[in-house]
Amino acid sequence: MSGQIPVKPTADGIAASATAAKKDQGLPPVHLWNPPFMGDLDMQILRDGSWIHEGGRINRPQLVRLFSTILKKEGENYFLVTPVEKVGITVEDVPFVAVDVDMSGDGDARVLTFTTNVEDTVEAGPDAPIRVERDGQSGEPAPYVMVRAGLEARIDRKSFYRMVDVGEEREVDGEAWFGVTSKGAFFPMIPAKDLS
Repeated sequence: MSGQIPVKPTADGIAASATAAKKDQGLPPVHLWNPPFMGDLDMQILRDGSWIHEGGRINRPQLVRLFSTILKKEGENYFLVTPVEKVGITVEDVPFVAVDVDMSGDGDARVLTFTTNVEDTVEAGPDAPIRVERDGQSGEPAPYVMVRAGLEARIDRKSFYRMVDVGEEREVDGEAWFGVTSKGAFFPMIPAKDLS
């Protein structure tokens, strides 16, 4: 009906829509949803994985988990998406933090399984690559693993050091690199010449 005032999206409304759309324990099919954009929500995900709404930390892990399941990345922008609405949020670095890594197997049969701060688990491999960015000034590494659909987790320091412990040197495009292998894929982390 024309003349209606659009309703401003709220975190509670998004949570209610997401809960209604959730049919089982699996992830909602956000890639199939294309609802209208309703504006930006005063919500951000900090570099440490904390979720902030209207200046205050969201302290309910179940609510953070729910929001994390309806997160979608389009280009460089992040949205919370339900079947009926899409709202923009701010992400300081990437939305998740990999807080643990389990390792099984050796060599090309090794599998690195990461657990995130929102209880996702992902096996690094060809479909879930690991990448490492290095700070241009300090050279400090910033490692990431793909969790799903363009959404990455920054790998925490202790998990990164555990990866380094099982790292190896291999040639990539004619250059020696130090990196890790998971599910048969080698992920270069640092040029071998830069190792001290």
